Amino acid sequence: MTRPTGSNTALGGGGLHHVALKTRDWDKSMAFYGDVMGFVPRVAWSMPNGNRATMLDTGEGNYLEIFEDPAYESQADGALLHLAIRTSDVTAATERVRAAGMTITMEPKDVAIANTAPGLGAPVPVRISFFRGPNGEIWEFFQNELT
Repeated sequence: MTRPTGSNTALGGGGLHHVALKTRDWDKSMAFYGDVMGFVPRVAWSMPNGNRATMLDTGEGNYLEIFEDPAYESQADGALLHLAIRTSDVTAATERVRAAGMTITMEPKDVAIANTAPGLGAPVPVRISFFRGPNGEIWEFFQNELT
């Protein structure tokens, strides 16, 4: 699949390619991200220690990379605040992950982001929700027309 050329001339393209997570429970993670979230495996491999790894296409060529680590212990707080995935229907997406047993940490709601970007001062209306994924990570569903 050929990707369009990005607009970041300093990096020769730019744009988010993937976010990487560790998982203790490979099968649970693959079931959740494939069956519930609809992410599609594009690349899979084995690490030298025999642990598995994969890149899942989240849509539009953006990826979630997952590394199996049976000894991994989820950390309460880390540098990664959350992962946001674009959706056209926050409410339906939230109900889908709720039905899969995930903990909703913020119900769907409409907010206006106060935009302080130079020359773009109008508030940005968005619809968002948050949930905890199968490995303790925090996900945001994000719906808007501007970004």
